[in-house]
Amino acid sequence: MYEVITTIHSVLRWFVVILALTVIIRSLVGWTGKKLYSGSENMLGLSLNSILDVQLILGLILYVFLSPYTETAFQDFGAAMSNSVLRFFAVEHFLLMLIAIILVHVGRVRVKKADTDVKKHKRTFIFYLIAFVLILVSIPWPFLGYGKGWI
Repeated sequence: MYEVITTIHSVLRWFVVILALTVIIRSLVGWTGKKLYSGSENMLGLSLNSILDVQLILGLILYVFLSPYTETAFQDFGAAMSNSVLRFFAVEHFLLMLIAIILVHVGRVRVKKADTDVKKHKRTFIFYLIAFVLILVSIPWPFLGYGKGWI
C-alpha cells in the first residue's frame, strides 16, 4: 500500500508543477497585459487547488499511517532531527507543503474578492508564485538524496 500511494503522490507532483507554472505564467501575462480574468483562469486555479487537496490527503495518509520515514522519526524525534532525510519527511516537507497549500487556498479566496481583473491576476501571481517556490523547495527530489526516482 505504501508503494502505491507513494507512486501516485509522486506522479501527481508533475501535474502540480505543470499546472502551477501554467497558472503563474498566465496570471503574469494577464496582470502585466491588463487582460480579462476569464473562466479558464478561474478553472486553472480551481484545478490547482483541487490537485493540491488530493496531494494533501495522500500525503497525510503517508505521513500518519504508512511512511517508514515518519514512523522511524516519531520513535525518537530528537534523534530524527539530526538525520537530514528523516527531518525532511517528518518536518520540512510536511510543514512547507502545508503552508503552500494554505497560500493557494487563501490566494483563491483573495482572487474571488478582487474587484478588477488586473487585481485578480496580480493576486493569483503573488500567492501562487510564493506557494510554487515552497512546493519546489519541499519536493523530495531524487538528486538531493530523497525519493527513489523521477516518476
